[in-house]
Amino acid sequence: MGKTYINRSKTKAYLVGGGIASLAAAVYLIKEARLPGKNIHILEQGSINGGALDGSGDPDAGYLIRGGRMHERHFGCTWDLLSNIPSLDNPDKSVCDETFEFSKKIVSRSTSRLLKDGEKMDVSSYGLSNTDKVDILKLRFSSEEALGAKRIEDCFSPDFFNTVFWQLWSTSFAFQRWSSVVEMRRYFIRFMHLLPAFNELGGIMRTLYNQYDSVILPTERWLKGQGVCFIMNSQVTDIEFDIGETEKRASAIRYLSDGREETIKLSKNDYLFVTLGSMVEGASTGSMSSPAPLNEKCKAGAWALWENIAKKDTSFGRPGTFCDHTGLSKWMSFTVTMKDPAFFEHMEAFTGNIAGSGGLVTFTDSNWLMSVVLAHQPHFRNQPEDVYVFWGDGLLPDREGNFVKKRMSDCSGEEILVELFSHLEIMEKMRPLMDKTKCIPCMMPFIDAQFLPRIPGDRPQVVPEGAANFAFLGQFVEVPDDCVFTVEYSVRTAQTAVFSLLALDREVTPVYNGSHDICVLLDALNAINR
Repeated sequence: MGKTYINRSKTKAYLVGGGIASLAAAVYLIKEARLPGKNIHILEQGSINGGALDGSGDPDAGYLIRGGRMHERHFGCTWDLLSNIPSLDNPDKSVCDETFEFSKKIVSRSTSRLLKDGEKMDVSSYGLSNTDKVDILKLRFSSEEALGAKRIEDCFSPDFFNTVFWQLWSTSFAFQRWSSVVEMRRYFIRFMHLLPAFNELGGIMRTLYNQYDSVILPTERWLKGQGVCFIMNSQVTDIEFDIGETEKRASAIRYLSDGREETIKLSKNDYLFVTLGSMVEGASTGSMSSPAPLNEKCKAGAWALWENIAKKDTSFGRPGTFCDHTGLSKWMSFTVTMKDPAFFEHMEAFTGNIAGSGGLVTFTDSNWLMSVVLAHQPHFRNQPEDVYVFWGDGLLPDREGNFVKKRMSDCSGEEILVELFSHLEIMEKMRPLMDKTKCIPCMMPFIDAQFLPRIPGDRPQVVPEGAANFAFLGQFVEVPDDCVFTVEYSVRTAQTAVFSLLALDREVTPVYNGSHDICVLLDALNAINR
């Protein structure tokens, strides 16, 4: 017998935030819950959707990507979502198929993952001591409850942070020494199958273009085609709840639109999905001549909304754990637009990787711990053939540069390029090209907030106990066993919220766990013993 579908023609759904978690939830509301698209309303505080999956600009002003997200074949939730979304280039093909085809064409296999003194490092061995290996095994078999709010540096010796393994690990995933060891443990387990080729970024998949163009735009277009209503430039400031002894119900959404206070009353048939917090809230940009300023937490925005919500009930999480420590959660990225192929030609010859096949190249002796990525070109849909775009980051922006004697956070785009080119010993070669180059620095005060040490209860459940008509989405809600700072995590929260809250006859896609496979275990053990 086929599935029995409930008539939801009078059911409405409101989603707060226009990031991938909300967009995914809207797709599942249509595809799985059979909600009419016209009954779905997405409120976004900005003028563009996508959240941390962004990509903007043009060849003259310069392009901007605040960050990039890596994928791999076991991102079951992500591929399930994108299998429903037609590619913009070929509507007969899904975004999932497009991405898998592209990743077969441009295979990730770095030959120059780490550099030191301007030369390639040998990364064939992870350089782990017996003590390091024991500490890794101890971490694997420790419980999250026992680890609590410990930092990574609480569980490993100082020498561990000088190993090739840590240099690869920290720069690939943006972990800091002070990040949560619980999150590191989850990464060890979740990505164990990647360890054998981790030194070459083997198994990493990327989208055809930047993830705004490749993921957000086609998803947004599909949703609009289904009639979904996008309410842009609308800052949700508070949610009203009716909280009883056994049931909690969202009753109203309060938001600002063009400076006016508006209220949406929720009926008994309505559902609410709220994305809590934001990795890119308060992100700022600089220019070739000016640095990107640091924006602290403001009185409006995603963090302020969560703080207001959290006051209503203890099960709604503790946002301060994640948003009150920008000194620990910030780092910088930069996007470079060049109207000359010289830098790309140099990097391809030097690294041995064509653009798009190498991934991160990290300067291990950089005081800023700087990395760059040359994506397959074009990286933007509107990028001309004679324009080249690459991305970079610095995980330690408060340190003075090796060549530019300033903190990265105080540097203009031109100064960041001077530091980069000096590490590569090509400053004189690149100097004449500066007037054909735009480097846009970007400061992100909360980009590592999801990695900050935490304890149970800091992140609320996707569907809090007793919640009758609402759920929480995004990087700052609790999903057992999965890894934050991934698109997969956000989409998993969307699946969990929609399938559970609407009591659908569908299971959430299981989290892949390679440690259940003896071959994966043996390969991982061989890798850390190299």
